[in-house]
Amino acid sequence: MDRQLWRQFPRVAPQLDDLQGYLLDAVQLTNQPIHHKILALLQSGGKLLRPGYFYLFAEFGRAATAAQLQAGAAALEILHVGTLIHDDVIDESPTRRGVRTIQMKYGQRNAIYAGDFMFTVYFDQVLKSTSDMALIQAHINAMHKILTGELGQMALNYREDASLDAYLSEVAGKTAELFALSCYQGAMLSQAPVSVTEKAREIGIAIGTAYQMLDDILDYAGDPRKTKKPILEDLRQGVYSLPLLLALPKARRNFYAYLKKQHDMTPADIDVVRDLVRQHDGVPAARQLATQWTDKALTLIGTLPASATREDLLRLTKLLLVRDH
Repeated sequence: MDRQLWRQFPRVAPQLDDLQGYLLDAVQLTNQPIHHKILALLQSGGKLLRPGYFYLFAEFGRAATAAQLQAGAAALEILHVGTLIHDDVIDESPTRRGVRTIQMKYGQRNAIYAGDFMFTVYFDQVLKSTSDMALIQAHINAMHKILTGELGQMALNYREDASLDAYLSEVAGKTAELFALSCYQGAMLSQAPVSVTEKAREIGIAIGTAYQMLDDILDYAGDPRKTKKPILEDLRQGVYSLPLLLALPKARRNFYAYLKKQHDMTPADIDVVRDLVRQHDGVPAARQLATQWTDKALTLIGTLPASATREDLLRLTKLLLVRDH
């Protein structure tokens, strides 16, 4: 699923097409090699999901100008890309969206600074979108949750006793929070009805949680030619994602023989762990939980005011949360 997804949403697609050029203009860096790597990342096939949800929720109100909305949408994508650059450093990832990562090409130090630079551009776009201190504070709170979620993951690395609650808490502070911010900011910036704004964050959390669960599932059961991501990258980094957490209690001793090696696991060891996860139904169990969160998101969206926008949100969320890449 790439950006062609938006061709099915003709009210939003033109705004996202315009946003692409705006993003490239917004990111200006004198270090030309890093600048071009960031531009390549922005151009390399991101789905623009968070700006898309932002624009859809903004349709429930009419108060914001086109320029404010474009800056608000840009802020969300720039924040997302900044976190991806940092993730690539943490995970030592060689590629992202089919493009060689900054940390692989120019080193971790420069990649960290590049991610930090993106955060400054993010706040610049936030200030272009609104002067409302409550909305600005919501961005600050969201970034705080995202970064503390990333730091919280350290406590879960190589933890065979990690609980489902700990996993959900970590997901809520990372992937889900950015979806929640996107939905909430779209509704608030456009001054949508209270019936929308008070549900927007909860909808975003449900969408983001299901989205991350599906990503975890595809890590064990996806086709890397479609996902464009290295398979089992989380496991290599000691991150025990949902399918593994759900399979572990069924054969803890068998898993432990390999997981105890931690960063010394070989590619063959990782393949065995993947096979154990599949053998002990970690993937279908994770799919069942992801379906529950998907259903929660769809139920909440169904309570929004009846409109073409609500129907688009339902259709988009169904497409997004039942995918193979």
